[in-house]
Amino acid sequence: MQATNGSSVTEFILVGFSAFPGLQPVFFLLFLLMYLSTVLGNLLIMATVGLERSLHAPMYLFLCALSLSELLYTVAIVPRLLADLLATRHAIALPACACQMLFSFAFGFTHSFLLTAMGYDRYVAICRPLRYRVLMAPRGCACLLGCSWAGGCVMGLVVTSAIFHLPFCGPNRIHHFFCHVPPLLQLACGPRVLLVARATGLLCIAALLSCCLLILLSYALIAAAIVRIPSAEGRHKAFSTCASHLTVVVVHYGFASVIYLKPHGPPSLEGDSLMGVTYTVLTPFLSPIIFSLRNKELKAAMRKTFLSRLHPEKL
Repeated sequence: MQATNGSSVTEFILVGFSAFPGLQPVFFLLFLLMYLSTVLGNLLIMATVGLERSLHAPMYLFLCALSLSELLYTVAIVPRLLADLLATRHAIALPACACQMLFSFAFGFTHSFLLTAMGYDRYVAICRPLRYRVLMAPRGCACLLGCSWAGGCVMGLVVTSAIFHLPFCGPNRIHHFFCHVPPLLQLACGPRVLLVARATGLLCIAALLSCCLLILLSYALIAAAIVRIPSAEGRHKAFSTCASHLTVVVVHYGFASVIYLKPHGPPSLEGDSLMGVTYTVLTPFLSPIIFSLRNKELKAAMRKTFLSRLHPEKL
């Protein structure tokens, strides 16, 4: 039976961490704990922003959307990874593989676009404080959020459509733990493989670099504005509002650059799988921790919202 794109392959085998058979139970426990922490952390952030009226501001609205995109991105990849670490057969149907790629790319790029929108929000708050209420009015925030989600969905659809319109003639072993572009391109056949590989690579790199450059521009202008603040206390207060976002940006784009800008070389199952953990498991795990610990207002709101219900006598 052939797939609709002319492929003779109807399912793939996710090789994943099969190179580490003795460590798979350890990986399962570690990734499960990180996954649960990621889910609970992001749900906690969204619940806090929703319940605490003092956080009903553009900055925390973007943070809530960021937590949602990160949660959905993690759910698209990690449960399958955990199941495969316990299973003896790691087959995934071609349509399921396409769906996983679509959702992971859509939510992953939505995350990048939301980080860019948050950088713009910080720029307006520090460099254009008198126009903040006008520029970041509900309509403007809705536009930024809508464009971020729409842009992520478009990226996911374009990349996934391009990859899965290629025929797969066999073999069908994906040297990764999820349906990612580079290992799938190695399995594709036909005269258009090289063109699709270059086009999707350039599109992803261009999107990431554009977001990164816009964030760098925002922070260059923010730094110039902070330097002009006369008091040390004022400079510290202005920078503290950006610290958590800037830390997450460094982590996010640091790991992304390792993946997308690494030099071409012979494929390594061990290296690619371990490197893939950094942006599918580790980065989503760190993000809610960074925002919870580095953002004083959010940390205080979490303490007020949830500890007041559990231990009202301590407040």
